[in-house]
Amino acid sequence: MIHSYDPRTGESFGDPFPLTSDQEVDAAVRAAHAAAPAWRAADRSAVLEAVADALEANIEELWRAADAETALGEVRLRGEVGRAAGQFRLFARVLRDGAHVEAVIDHARTEPPTPDLRRMNHPLPGVVGVFAASNFPFAFSVAGGDTASALAAGCPVVVKAHDGHPRTSELSHRIIQGALPDPALLGLVRGLDAGKALARHPEVVAVGFTGSIPGGKAIQALIDERPDPIPFYGELGSVNPVVVLPSALSPDHRKGLAAGFAASLTLGVGQFCTNPGLVFVPDDAELLKSLAEAVAATAGGPMLTERMRGGFLHGLERLGALTPLAQGRPGEGAFAVTPQVFTTDLAAFAEALPGIAEECFGPAAIVVTYADPAELPAVLERLDGALTATVHADDPAEAREVAEVLLGKAGRLIWNGWPTGVAVSWAMHHGGPWPASTAPAHTSVGAAAIRRWLTPTSYQDWPAELLPPELRDDNPLGVPRRVDGVLSA
Repeated sequence: MIHSYDPRTGESFGDPFPLTSDQEVDAAVRAAHAAAPAWRAADRSAVLEAVADALEANIEELWRAADAETALGEVRLRGEVGRAAGQFRLFARVLRDGAHVEAVIDHARTEPPTPDLRRMNHPLPGVVGVFAASNFPFAFSVAGGDTASALAAGCPVVVKAHDGHPRTSELSHRIIQGALPDPALLGLVRGLDAGKALARHPEVVAVGFTGSIPGGKAIQALIDERPDPIPFYGELGSVNPVVVLPSALSPDHRKGLAAGFAASLTLGVGQFCTNPGLVFVPDDAELLKSLAEAVAATAGGPMLTERMRGGFLHGLERLGALTPLAQGRPGEGAFAVTPQVFTTDLAAFAEALPGIAEECFGPAAIVVTYADPAELPAVLERLDGALTATVHADDPAEAREVAEVLLGKAGRLIWNGWPTGVAVSWAMHHGGPWPASTAPAHTSVGAAAIRRWLTPTSYQDWPAELLPPELRDDNPLGVPRRVDGVLSA
């Protein structure tokens, strides 16, 4: 059985939820697969809009259920429900735009002899398995971007709910199902064994995951054991390096550095995949003092689960050999933690790589001091991949060499900002080199997330009456296309 726990008290509440058996997983996946043909022919954009409306209409019940299980608070959770609804609305726009099919037509030629070729993306022919995240009970869970983008692509979805918020997952599932033309299009399963059965199921053609590196490796191992390995799109660990260059120590810029860092570090009790875990700064006593004061002014809070709290405390033990820079005020609640920041110099940091740079998920960071910015690129080159990398500087020329290194290390580069907060937009890329994600060419946030669940097909000399409408010469749907090498609407 799976119980709901209150992070403030550590006590369980409500009726527990039964684990899903292998037979029930099989039934959910097969029902979803049977619903796929009608879904691909449906007006999916209108349905996605209806899902968004349903989430917004039930926001009171949703945020209260999530707060009871996560202690994330009304403001944060209302915003997250809005973000989840916004993702469904974005993909409705993606479908209406039509560019996601990437339609291309090359008409036959006599010189040199070339057949008529037409290419476009189609939905993957099966069910997408989604493993929900703990730290975002809506935006990366049952109502999250993986679900929204896969449904938009034309794929039914079965979600493995996260044990940290089972009641919220059940409620989200019920609300979304109510807006779908066939409730089988979104299945929900619970428990570790159910997750294994989902990843192994022959009708599951791709898996999306947001979570830890060990969790991602475990799912990848299950997929590798399949007779037909399938794509695995995992978002895993990231320390999101921040580089503060000397020109950023100007009076105007320096003023906001410490406050911005402390706010980003402790947002959501540090339970963001874009948390700034490494900050490289000039060896400047005044800056270090201001960073310490800003962190000391923060407060801790309860983490989402007792297991996550244990993982954070274990990470602090690994960092214990470093020099403490500051800690915030102790948090309240059974699963509470205290913000912690440590410091070391660049030479000692480089000597301790790679272990010193492992993610400590929660409100913890290492501030690495340096004397000469010319020494930074060689050390940054040794870091693992990250979701984000940030540069603070007033002089772009000063940042050129550092930026060139970071370009190969992260999926999103930030200038004079902080990495927490991922916009749901057309241009967003939320991914990065391993271990930030398993497929750095793809994103789990933004319009391009739909590409994970699509596969291309070329049609050679195919009869016009059998062609998809997107590839017919008259373009009845009006989708953007490239015809004989020329991009046109």
